[in-house]
Amino acid sequence: MSSQAAAKGNQEDYKLKNTKPELGERWPHGGQRGGSGWLYSERATSTYDLVEQMFYLYVRVVKAKDLPPNPVTSNVDPYVEVKVGNYKGKTRHFEKKTSPEWKQVFAFSKEKIQSSVVEVFVRDKDMVARDDYIGKVEFDMHEVPTRVPPDSPLAPQWYRLENLRGEARSRGEIMLAVWMGTQADEAFPEAWHSDSASVKGEGVYNIRSKVYVNPKLWYLRVNVIEAQDVEPQDKSQPPQVFVKGQVGQQVLKTKLCPAKTPNPMWNEDLVFVAAEPFEEKLVLTVENKASPGKDEVVAKIALPLNKFEIRLDHRAVHSHWYNLERFGFGVLEGDKRNETKFSSRIHLRVCLEGAYHVLDEFTMYISDTRPTARQLWKQPIGILEVGILSAQGLQSMKTNNGKGSTDAYCVAKYGQKWVRTRTITESFNPKWNEQYTWEVYDPCTVITFGVFDNCHLGGGGQTQGSGAKIDSRIGKVRIRLSTLEMDRIYTNSYPLLVLKPSGLKKMGELQLAIRFTCLSMAHIIYLYGHPFLPKMHYLHPFTVNQLESLRYQAMNIVAVRLGRAEPPLRKEVVEYMLDVDSHIWSMRRSKANFFRIVSLFSGAISMSRWLGEVQQWKNPVTTILVHVLFFILICYPELILPTMFLYMFLIGIWNFRFRPRHPPEMDTKLSWAEAARPDELDEEFDTFPTSKAQDVIRMRYDRLRSVAGRIQTVVGDIATQGERFHILLSWRDPRATSLFLIFCLVAAVALYVTPFKVVASVAGIFWLRHPKFRSKLPSLPSNFFKRLPSRADNMI
Repeated sequence: MSSQAAAKGNQEDYKLKNTKPELGERWPHGGQRGGSGWLYSERATSTYDLVEQMFYLYVRVVKAKDLPPNPVTSNVDPYVEVKVGNYKGKTRHFEKKTSPEWKQVFAFSKEKIQSSVVEVFVRDKDMVARDDYIGKVEFDMHEVPTRVPPDSPLAPQWYRLENLRGEARSRGEIMLAVWMGTQADEAFPEAWHSDSASVKGEGVYNIRSKVYVNPKLWYLRVNVIEAQDVEPQDKSQPPQVFVKGQVGQQVLKTKLCPAKTPNPMWNEDLVFVAAEPFEEKLVLTVENKASPGKDEVVAKIALPLNKFEIRLDHRAVHSHWYNLERFGFGVLEGDKRNETKFSSRIHLRVCLEGAYHVLDEFTMYISDTRPTARQLWKQPIGILEVGILSAQGLQSMKTNNGKGSTDAYCVAKYGQKWVRTRTITESFNPKWNEQYTWEVYDPCTVITFGVFDNCHLGGGGQTQGSGAKIDSRIGKVRIRLSTLEMDRIYTNSYPLLVLKPSGLKKMGELQLAIRFTCLSMAHIIYLYGHPFLPKMHYLHPFTVNQLESLRYQAMNIVAVRLGRAEPPLRKEVVEYMLDVDSHIWSMRRSKANFFRIVSLFSGAISMSRWLGEVQQWKNPVTTILVHVLFFILICYPELILPTMFLYMFLIGIWNFRFRPRHPPEMDTKLSWAEAARPDELDEEFDTFPTSKAQDVIRMRYDRLRSVAGRIQTVVGDIATQGERFHILLSWRDPRATSLFLIFCLVAAVALYVTPFKVVASVAGIFWLRHPKFRSKLPSLPSNFFKRLPSRADNMI
C-alpha cells in the first residue's frame, strides 16, 4: 500500500497546478519627493499586466568632471562604486581621465534593500595599494522619486562630491539620476542587477535578458541539367561524371551519369538550406569516376547566392549556362598546375524558394508556418502574451564553494522570435517576472519554454567531451495555442520534468501567465479549412528523407547564428528547444506510441464488446430496444445519417461540461517515462553512433530483433488477409473461385428480386438471433476465407 501511495503522490506531483499570482501594476500615491510612502492603489494598465510587479532602485551613473588628480601620480584612474546596504556595484575604471563618461545603470531589488541611504563613491584605482577616496554623494531612500511609466526618463543632475567629513571642497562633480521603478523600466534589461552581484568579468554579459530573431532561412534549389565538353585528366577514355554541390557544411551529389560521355545529362535537383546574410557560396564540382575507389575533380565553379532568382510560386525559373574552371594536371602541364583555364560549361536552373516554409523544428511542435518571402505573409490573427513569472523548488545543478547552487534562466521560442530571461544567480526559487509578446499567424502552433542552468559565470558545471562547459537542462514546457480559450489569462505552475539515464526526475516548477488575444475570429475559422503549410509543400513536396535532412541542416544554421549573438544562445540550448534528437530510436517512445494506437481503437473495441453483449442477449431489455431501433431505421433509412450526426452533436454538448480548464501538460504515464527500465533509458541516451561495449550492443541488437520479429509477424498476417481478398477472383484456387462466383450470381439474382428492406431485416434478425440458435463453431464465411491461399506460400 505504501508503494502505491508513493506512486500516486508522484503522479499528483507531476500534474499542472493552478496559481493565483498578483498580476498587474501597482503604484504608490504621489511618487514624488515628500510623497505619502508606499501605500498601494490599483491602476489598470495595458502593459506588463501578466507579471508580478517588482520594484527596483535605479542609479544611473552618467559622467563626472573636474576630478582632482592624485598628488603623487599627478593623474587619476576613476571609477564609481554604488552602495546600498550590503550590495555594491562598480563601474569600469578609466586611466588618466579627469572627466570620464560611464553611462551605466545599477538596479537594486527593493525587497532586499536593508538600508535607508544610497551612497555613491568615486574612487581612484590603485593597482598596488588600496584605492584612493575622491568623494561621495548620499541620497535618502525616502526622498528618492518614483518614475511611473509612460513618463519620460528622469533627467540626470550634477552633484558635488563631498569628502569624508561631508565638505564639498573642489572634489569635482558627478552626474547622476536616482529613482524608484519596476522591471517595466527601459533601463532594466541593460542594468547591473543586485541579484547577480556575485558575477564578475565576462560573466556579466551572460546574465542579461535578450530577444533573439531567427536568421531568415531559404531553400536553395539547384537543378543540375547537363554539362558540355567535360574533359578528364586521362584523355584516352571518355569521362563518367557526377556533380557535387556544397553550401557551407552541406554536401550533396547527383547520380553518376550512366553513360561515358563528355556531354553528360542529369536533370536532378539538389536542395540546400541557406541563411541571410548569405555568407557562403554555392560551390559545384564536376568529378570523374576514374576508378571504383577514386573520384577526380575535373572542373568547378563558385557562385554567390545573392545573384540567384527568388521564386514565389510553382513556375519554372530561367536556366543559365555557367563556365567551369579547371586546373591542369597533365604531364606536359607540370609548370601550369596553378593556372586557371576554361575547360567546359554547365547548365543550371537555380533559385531561392520563397514560397516554402523552412522547417527547423520537429513538425509536431511547429511554431511557425509562414513562407520565407515576406510578401506572401498574411495578417496576424492574434496576439500571444506571456509572463514568465518564476520557478519553484529547482534542484541543485552544480557545486560552488562546496555547496550546491543553480543559476537559472528561461528561454521561450515561438515563431521567429526567441527570448531569454536574465539569469538569477544562486537561487532555487528565482523570480524573473518578465513579459513578452508575439504575433500569431496560425492558432495550431506550439510555444516552447525551457529552463537552463547557466554554467558560464565561473564555478562548476556540466561539460562536453571536449571539456567545454554546457548549460544544463532543467526542464521543458510546451503549450499548443489551439488549446487556449480566447482572451483568458491562464496562470499555472508547470512541472519541469527531465528524463535521465537514472530515470524520471522532477527538477522544479515553472510559473507562467499566458493570454491569447484574438484579432480576427473570421480569419481563424478560415485557417481551419486550409492547408497547414504553404501550398508549395503540397504542389511540389519534398520526400520524407529530404525534409528530415533539411530540418537538421536548418537547425545547425540556427544554432550557429544564435551562438554568435551577445550573449550567445548556445547550441545545446537551441538543440533542446528544437527537439533535434526526436527521431532517434527509443524503446520507451516505441511503447508509448504503440499504446497510443491501442487507445485510439479503445472506443471501437468498447463498441464491439457492447454489440457482442447485445448479440448474446446478455441484457434482454437492451437487445429488444436495439431490435426496435433497427427496425425503425430499416423502415425509415433516410433517418440514419441525421441520427448519427445528431448523436455526435449531443455527445459534444454533453462533454462541454467536462472540457479541460487548463492547458495540457507533460504526461508521464502516456510517455512511459516512469515504467521504462534502466537499460532502455541507457540505450535512449546513448550517442549516435553508439559508444557502448560490444556485449551491450549485442544484447540490444538481439532485443531489437525480437521486437522486430513480432512486428514482422503482425505485418505478415495483415498482408495475408489482404491477399486472400485478391485471390478470390484470381483463380489461384479454382474451386474456391468457382464457389465464390456461384455465390455472387445467386446473391445478385436474390438481391434483385428481393426488396432491400427485407434483406436488411433478415440480415439483422439473423445477426441478433438468440444464443440458443447459435453454434460455437466458426461461421461458414470465416471458414471459407481462412482456407484461401496467399502469397506467403511463395516466400523463401
